Amino acid sequence: MSPGEKLDPLPDTFILQPPTFHPVVPYVTTIFGGLRAGKMVMLQGVVPLKAHRFQVDFQCGCSLDPRPDIAFHFNPRFHTTKPHVICNTLQGGHWQKEVRWPHLALQRGASFHLLFLFGNEEVKPFVEGGNEYPAGHPFLLESHRLQVPCSRPLPRGLWPGQVIIVRGLVLQEPKDFTLSLMDEAAHVPLTLRASFADRTLAWVSPWGRKKLILAPFIFYPQRFFEVLLLCQEGELKLALNGQGLGATSLGQQTLEQLRELRVSGSIQLYCVHF
Repeated sequence: MSPGEKLDPLPDTFILQPPTFHPVVPYVTTIFGGLRAGKMVMLQGVVPLKAHRFQVDFQCGCSLDPRPDIAFHFNPRFHTTKPHVICNTLQGGHWQKEVRWPHLALQRGASFHLLFLFGNEEVKPFVEGGNEYPAGHPFLLESHRLQVPCSRPLPRGLWPGQVIIVRGLVLQEPKDFTLSLMDEAAHVPLTLRASFADRTLAWVSPWGRKKLILAPFIFYPQRFFEVLLLCQEGELKLALNGQGLGATSLGQQTLEQLRELRVSGSIQLYCVHF
């Protein structure tokens, strides 16, 4: 290579994610760039001597209620007379048709090396020295992209107990991300705005007044995120990637008069659910 010559950057799909050592179980993390064809995920561990089962879920978010879709569920079971592996998909809160593999290469008390290889229409887990567990899976995140900006009607407004979930991927060079709630007159009583220039997250009033949310800025380029808004009496509670960040008050009448949810900004959008 000649002096001053620059190497072409690696595509995002080939960037290696730093490994995590000795994580506490249950463990949840974000997969850089999402699950695309050619992606590999490797797990190493030890099965406890009295283990009944364990599971590895590649899921579309981290909320606990409602439960996110699970693109691929890998579940070795040791406590039956014939140890086996269950593979499945959870979509819209419902398990799909499960695939059962009767031969379990994993053993109680033994270490394991498990590799997941993702293709266009399937994922293949491999156990070192053991079997391959091919299992077709019906959807990849890439195939469920929504158009941005995205609007969704709120015909009855927001009522206590209602939950709004927005999931997406931050683009490589992001500028901002906004989630706005609008009423019948197209006024915007409330906007949640993430600014990447100064790495701040804030509630924005109709008059442009900002109320900063004092929390670590967790929106990063090429990483997935999940925004959850829980409506309670007169207020909205916010959680990002499963972490509660407090509430903002609007008044119950204002919440009931909301008629539209709008999402925009430097993101790829995969889910708007309420």
